[in-house]
Amino acid sequence: MQDFAPLLADTDEIISHSYVSDVTLRSGRVIALITLDNGKDHTRPNTLGPHTLLEFAGKLDELKKRAANKEIHGVAVTGKPYYLAAGVDLTKVQGLKDRHSGRLIGEMGHWALDKLSDLGVPSFVFINGLALGGGLEVALNAHYRTVNQAAPAIALPEVFLGLIPGWGGAYLLPNLIGIRNALKVIIENPLKQNRMLKPAEALELGIADVMFDSPRFLEQSLDWADDVLGGKKVKRKNEPGKVEKATIWSPAVSIARKTVRQKLGSVPLSPYVALDLIDAAKSGTKKDAFTREDQAIEDLSASDQFHASIYAFNLVQKHAKKPSGAPDKALAVPVTKVGVLGAGLMASQFALLFLRRLEIPVVITDVSQERIDKGLSYIIGELDKLVEKGRLSSDDRNRYAGNLSGSLDYAAFSDCDWVIEAVFEELKIKQEVFAELEKHVSETCILATNTSSLSVAEIGSKLANPERVVGFHFFNPVAVMPLVEVVRAPKSSDQAVATAMSVAKNLRKTAVITSDSAGFVVNRLLGYLLGEAMRAVDEGASFEQVSEAIAPLGLPMNPFDLLELVGLKVGAHVLDSMHAFSSDRFYASANLHKLAEYGKLIDRDAKGNIKGYDKKAMEIVGNGVGKGRSSEEIFESVNLGLAKEVKLMLDEGVVQSAQDIDLGMIMGAAWPFHLGGITPYLDRTGASERAFGGTFHDPMIIGIKG
Repeated sequence: MQDFAPLLADTDEIISHSYVSDVTLRSGRVIALITLDNGKDHTRPNTLGPHTLLEFAGKLDELKKRAANKEIHGVAVTGKPYYLAAGVDLTKVQGLKDRHSGRLIGEMGHWALDKLSDLGVPSFVFINGLALGGGLEVALNAHYRTVNQAAPAIALPEVFLGLIPGWGGAYLLPNLIGIRNALKVIIENPLKQNRMLKPAEALELGIADVMFDSPRFLEQSLDWADDVLGGKKVKRKNEPGKVEKATIWSPAVSIARKTVRQKLGSVPLSPYVALDLIDAAKSGTKKDAFTREDQAIEDLSASDQFHASIYAFNLVQKHAKKPSGAPDKALAVPVTKVGVLGAGLMASQFALLFLRRLEIPVVITDVSQERIDKGLSYIIGELDKLVEKGRLSSDDRNRYAGNLSGSLDYAAFSDCDWVIEAVFEELKIKQEVFAELEKHVSETCILATNTSSLSVAEIGSKLANPERVVGFHFFNPVAVMPLVEVVRAPKSSDQAVATAMSVAKNLRKTAVITSDSAGFVVNRLLGYLLGEAMRAVDEGASFEQVSEAIAPLGLPMNPFDLLELVGLKVGAHVLDSMHAFSSDRFYASANLHKLAEYGKLIDRDAKGNIKGYDKKAMEIVGNGVGKGRSSEEIFESVNLGLAKEVKLMLDEGVVQSAQDIDLGMIMGAAWPFHLGGITPYLDRTGASERAFGGTFHDPMIIGIKG
């Protein structure tokens, strides 16, 4: 046994104990059932710390002896209600003092879990509930797996957090479900905002051998295990054979590597380490594979990127649940009906989201019945698509459709508790629709504006009750992006803000409260970044040079792809708005307006894949004809400018803390997790020190090393 004493020195671990009981099956055979339980009921999932692993391994050693003595015929592992295990306690990994301890975590997990494959009798894991990371790897190390159809989430999210599946997952999973499926679970899903598997998906992929319903899950799992012990054959359709390993494996990994590089660039470490491990898993021994995983865990757990990821993870999991500056939630107005002013694409997306998440009546309006009908048709069409994809039942579709209505008459909004406008981004128009609406709604109805660049106070300034107005800024695509900026104007009441926070929570969005300032948080910083990118182009740099210059930021797309995504006219409007806010700091580009008139920046093939930049667009800006600044100068200018702008935002009280800015950029601009938020990144690169002679954080607090 390896000496794990350095890990066992931690006495604060909440141990998930291994409780063993013998179960006599229908056949008379006996199976030893291990139940993992940390004694915290439903308040805290089981986690797998060193003391937990030591106890688990000890129980398995005892059961191996009993199996040799013919006392038991099989071993099964399950968890307390709702949880198998959520994996290793990441806060313990973050607190490691040296690289060797990181390696020991990998080695101890392998040492303990691998015992499931060498008991002398078949081993089973009954995935009764949540199984993440090391929790799922417990199951992968066993011979057979069942899954509860009510389990909330199953995943290997390590790459999302700057690590790799380090307790056998990078080797065992592809050899169980095939290379393409394994790439989906280990690489693709974590990089899609940490997407989790549902039990039916785990079954279809082959992670689980069989799925049972919730009330009788344990009973049915035991009966199935009895059949397997009696000789029942388990077929696995996705288990890879020699042909897949010889012809498909490495090409599939190469394609995945190319995709990751296109989406994330070359800055993140963990996806590429994981891809190397998965590629190597097609051959060689399990022992060698586990040694490779140990080395990867040692390297990654000592990296700045992992520590930055944990800072970001804590923001999303903890800070987001206690938003800074939020009023007492008891002040929120109960929302029983929603109104949407507008029936265009954005407004229709709002209505669809409110229908599905709030499950209450929604009414939309616009300037003509034709536009209303078009919006209603779009929403119903989207519901039908969800039914076709199996993501929505016909009954739910009909219920949502029954809750949807449209009207030209504002009287239809009289019983709404919450109305949000998504009309044209022009102050006078927004003021007019709110002024007319106020004549028809109750005094307690909250009026929300989705403006991205206008003053919320100005929008509400013509109202008899401006205190009811609050900003509620979504990001596009509405259904996907998790952030909402809740904007508190000077006259916004606590009731209005509390209601906005309640609505955001019920929409399953993360909300950050900001003051009523230009660009709020995300557009202010993106506006600066996009402005500087266009400044460099206007000075003579090519699109390619600018993109490569700021690539170390690790953003999911370069500024020009982002401009085309949000719309060139929208981008030009945002830059103009920010330039009007501060002409000294924010750049407005005449060339961007010319590009917006032309309407195209990116050249794509028939399938929509990016081929390069449009020739006419390059001619418009004189792409690369001038000398301009060097790539290093462009990158340094962007970094220093971002640091200065963040400092100003904090000094102005736009938000209450640097954590709010980081949370906003992670959830609203897809700022990479591995950078840990924009402020730790600026501290780590020294931009904060160079910009204003200080830092946003104590390096020890945010866990940034080096």
